[in-house]
Amino acid sequence: MESSGSPRSFGIAGLQLAYGPGDNLQRIAAEVGMVAKRFPWVRMVVVGELCGFGAHPEHAQCMPGDAETFLCGVARKHGLWLVPGSLYERCGDAIFNTTPVIDPAGQVVARYRKLFPFAPYERDIAAGDECVVFDVPGAGRFGMSICYDMWFPETTRSLVSLGAEVILHPTMTNTIDREVEIAIARASAATNQCYFVDINVAGDLGVGQSVICGPGGEVIHQASIGREVIAFEVDFAYLRRCRERGWHGLGQPLKSFRDHPMVFPAYGAARAPSAALDALGPLQLPDA
Repeated sequence: MESSGSPRSFGIAGLQLAYGPGDNLQRIAAEVGMVAKRFPWVRMVVVGELCGFGAHPEHAQCMPGDAETFLCGVARKHGLWLVPGSLYERCGDAIFNTTPVIDPAGQVVARYRKLFPFAPYERDIAAGDECVVFDVPGAGRFGMSICYDMWFPETTRSLVSLGAEVILHPTMTNTIDREVEIAIARASAATNQCYFVDINVAGDLGVGQSVICGPGGEVIHQASIGREVIAFEVDFAYLRRCRERGWHGLGQPLKSFRDHPMVFPAYGAARAPSAALDALGPLQLPDA
C-alpha cells in the first residue's frame, strides 16, 4: 500500500456500455480508445461484468486465451490499466466468472474469480476461493469484487483488511433489485471507508444505474440507464484522512472493528490480524 505522500488523485473511467450478447470486444476497444483521447488524465478503465460476450458460458475461454490477449493489447496500446469487466474462464472441467486486471504494459497482474456466483440463476459456474488486491504504483491498493459478491459484506471487509482503498466492482444487473444494490454500494463504502466503484451494464444486458461512492458513503455519481462514460478522480489523500479522523470528523469504523475483541457467532472467531488496519493509528478524537 502506498504511503500518504503518494499523489493526491487517480483518474478512473467507468464504461456503462449498452450492448447485447455476442462478441463485443472490438466495441469495447473502441470505447477505451475514445476515453484515452478525450480524458488524458484517466489512468484506469473499468467495464461491466461479462460485457465482452454476455452471460453465455459457451463463450468460456482459458486464461490466457484469445479474448484476454486481445484485451491486453488494448491496454498496452493506450497505456492504461484495464479492468475489462469479466469473462467466463474455462479451467479443466470448471467454468469461473473471472476478471483479469491488466496493467498499462499489457500484462495481466491478477485474475479474480467471482466468489459468489448468482446461485441458483448463474448455473454451473464454479465459485472462486481467493480475495484479490493489487497495487498501482504511485497511487494505492485496489480490491476486486464482482456483482453478487457485494451482497456478502465479508467480501468487502476482507479486501479492506488486506489494504484495499478502492473496490472495483463490475456488475451485470437486469433485475428489479438494482435500487437495493445501490444502497449496498453506499453502505459498503461507508462501513469500510473506501471508494466503491460499481459499474453495471446497460442495453440488452442490464439496467445501468452504475454508482460511484466515496469513503463516507456519499454518491459521487449515479448513472442513468443508457450508455455512459463515467470519468472521475479517486482522492487518496481524502480517503486516508477519512480513515484517520473519521468522515467529517465522525465515526472511525475500521479502527473500532480492529480494536474490538468480539468472537463473532457467525464465524466462531475474532477478526484475523491485519497489517493494514493496524497501520491506521489509534482510535481517538480528531485534533484541531
